[in-house]
Amino acid sequence: MSKKHQKVLSAIFSDHPSSNIHWKEIESLLKHLGAEFREGTGASTVAIIDQKEFTIHRGSHGSTISKQSLHDLKKYLESVDVKSH
Repeated sequence: MSKKHQKVLSAIFSDHPSSNIHWKEIESLLKHLGAEFREGTGASTVAIIDQKEFTIHRGSHGSTISKQSLHDLKKYLESVDVKSH
């Protein structure tokens, strides 16, 4: 895993997650982890790893992920056995 992906993964699993993680960094990490993508409704994309889906909602408030979405992403990654090292 590249240092960039590891940095994003560590930020997701941090006890005090950052609110300045960009969607493109999340998508890049998910692609690296083997996710497939399909279009969701509206401004959303669905990532699929091991037949488990995670809907990424791109809000209209910029290109960073919300803290709630970050929390949901952490739970999703744990559900597909991805953990920070």
